[in-house]
Amino acid sequence: MFRGSMVAMVTPMKAQDGIRDAVDEKALKQLVEFHVEQGSDAIVAVGTTGESATLDYEEHRDVIRATVEAAAGRIPVIGGTGANSTWEAIELTRSAMEAGCDAALLVVPYYNKPTQEGLVQHFTAIAEAVPMPQILYNVPGRTGCDMLPETVARLAELPNVVGLKEAQGTVERAEEVIRLCGDRLDVFAGDDFNALGMMRVGGKGVVSVSANVAPRQMHELCAAALSGDMETAETINERLTPLHQAMFCEPNPVPVKWAVEQLGMAGSGMRLPMTRLTEAGQARVRQAMTDAGLL
Repeated sequence: MFRGSMVAMVTPMKAQDGIRDAVDEKALKQLVEFHVEQGSDAIVAVGTTGESATLDYEEHRDVIRATVEAAAGRIPVIGGTGANSTWEAIELTRSAMEAGCDAALLVVPYYNKPTQEGLVQHFTAIAEAVPMPQILYNVPGRTGCDMLPETVARLAELPNVVGLKEAQGTVERAEEVIRLCGDRLDVFAGDDFNALGMMRVGGKGVVSVSANVAPRQMHELCAAALSGDMETAETINERLTPLHQAMFCEPNPVPVKWAVEQLGMAGSGMRLPMTRLTEAGQARVRQAMTDAGLL
């Protein structure tokens, strides 16, 4: 259902006190227009990069709704609706469906470290409660819980579980999931730096941080890889690799928010405990953006 470069879009905020900075809806609409014009293949709203951890429940719903309205059917919107409470995840996912999202992105429950059986029951409950396409999201470095390939294969039997964003960190993990699931479920890279590697073994694209500032290039990289033109994909990837690395020189979304600000698309306001990119980080991100031809 989904292919290519799916931007994990930042949530623009008006810098105030760093505690309760307001969402900047005008800038959000501007960002959606930017991605439509530049060829991003989908927008992921309120994922990790969209500061889901510091938006309250109503804000979470409002940002997804505003993104869908701004997209106006021109680009698919995937709403980040995961939670470490199954009930909350169901409610957020239902809200995203009612807002008109094309799919939901559901992160593995964080902090409480469920068992593999707990993961199966969690995602099954959401899939059965909300009849919309759902993409699972495995990111053990943030959640403290690794959803194993065998667990994904069980969940792939659910008709509306259509994909997995795999951010365990290795191409081998994606390859194992693809082997077990076949065409029942699509696998997407959760990290820009191994997106090309995952597409080599059958992945269908990437949920991209770098696409916030290099949407055209990320779209072209994915389009080339998915069409089998690996030479072109490798050339683009080589040019963007320093940018991928710079986007994580400090915790996401700190670097990418500063980078978006440099393009004049939105401010770099964010909520504590995330803080503005350091001077050393700014120098690194600026150089990477310059080398990629973005500044």
